[in-house]
Amino acid sequence: MKVVKNYLYNASYQIFILLVPLITTPYLSRVLGPKGIGINGFTNANMQYFIIFGSIGVALYGNRQIAYVRNNKEKLTDTFYEIFFMRIITIGIAYIAFFIFLAVIHRYQTYYLAQSFSLLAAAFDISWFFQGVENFGVTVLRNFVVKIITLISIFAFVKSYDDLGLYILILSLSLLFGNLTLFPSLRRYIGKPNWKDFHLFQHFLPSMVLFIPEIATQIYLYVNKTMLGLMTNMNQSGYFDQSDKIIKMSLAVVTATGMVMLPHVANAFKNGENEKVRKYLYTTFEFVTAISIPLMFGIAAVAHTFVPLFFSPKFTPVIPLMMLESVVVLLIAWSNAIGVQYLVPTGQNKSYNYSVIIGAVVNIFANIPLILLWGAVGTALATVLSEAFVTIYQIYSIRKQISLKQMFAGYYKYLFAGIVMFFVVFGLNLYLRISWSMLIIEVFAGMISYAFMLLILRPNLIKDSLKKLKIKFSKQN
Repeated sequence: MKVVKNYLYNASYQIFILLVPLITTPYLSRVLGPKGIGINGFTNANMQYFIIFGSIGVALYGNRQIAYVRNNKEKLTDTFYEIFFMRIITIGIAYIAFFIFLAVIHRYQTYYLAQSFSLLAAAFDISWFFQGVENFGVTVLRNFVVKIITLISIFAFVKSYDDLGLYILILSLSLLFGNLTLFPSLRRYIGKPNWKDFHLFQHFLPSMVLFIPEIATQIYLYVNKTMLGLMTNMNQSGYFDQSDKIIKMSLAVVTATGMVMLPHVANAFKNGENEKVRKYLYTTFEFVTAISIPLMFGIAAVAHTFVPLFFSPKFTPVIPLMMLESVVVLLIAWSNAIGVQYLVPTGQNKSYNYSVIIGAVVNIFANIPLILLWGAVGTALATVLSEAFVTIYQIYSIRKQISLKQMFAGYYKYLFAGIVMFFVVFGLNLYLRISWSMLIIEVFAGMISYAFMLLILRPNLIKDSLKKLKIKFSKQN
């Protein structure tokens, strides 16, 4: 029950931190246009490199280490402060590198300075601690007010393309203030550190082990926008950025299980409960498959209706990007279940590292010819290829540890239900005029058709849920 509760909290949080830009996107698309959206995406992508190198893998490493010692307050306190202050120092070094970068470049300096507050925000990001102690509610509640203020500020102050710098500043400051609001909740868990026995950099090398895959993962998430901006123009970067927003919104739902299950699996693995660890993998893999397949087909099916309504007709080139990039929802759902929920907590960092490094290499090398041939569409295709290589390698690496047959049991049922849903929704495009009411009809038609097919096909997840409901109903009567 705790796992389900934490999943809902984490899914809510991941969706919520993306919800503000999603709510404002229709407005900003019309106010800033493709060029403004592209400049923000381009400068933000380049800023992320400094954040990645400054954070040195703390998100995964800190979560895992806190999970290991969460039952010992003294060790929990020392571990938190050691990791926290280590990250402060590395972010400081990243800031120095950023100002060197700023002195060298001659474009978009004002926008980069506005983006730099997000680097400062990374220094005070302690969400990894609350994930490690399995308290996901605090991150949702504390950031809610900050995000609402952000939403109001955008509509109040961003009125034209000339306000692009102000828009970027509002987003960056919201990250900083949101992270600072988490600190009062620490008092419940930790005390004063033992400064005499304070080993600041004992976590550096272990975190670097997880930092390598994070570099690869994050770089190929952002290198697309960088390469698009350098090789084509800001409009192409803007088109891809809008498609990417929708995909990331969906991914927040399917990857939320990762940070929830990581401490849970790590704790079970440490206690030698290997069978329980495998059972967790089978369950979560089927769960993310069940929710990622309808999201994938749903995004592809509604793209023709969604894009002109949501982004405005100026962003029509986003339609094929969304349809193509939707495939990564399923691929990342699988790689997240295997990598973050199994390989990392069981200490198989080598296999995890190789998978994301392969993905990064494929992405970078595929981007060059594909962008030259097809622009933003080429970037979307390169993204799909890279994620496919990550997932395939991870499945290959665990083939002897688990039963692939059991892990993929019932997959074809979800896939068939998703295909039926796609044709139902996409077929409505032929008979209904583009409008918000049409979009709502398509979404509900997709949900109903997918649920109906699952009730007919009865995969294990549905069977177990119906059985539990039947038992509960019998007890009540």
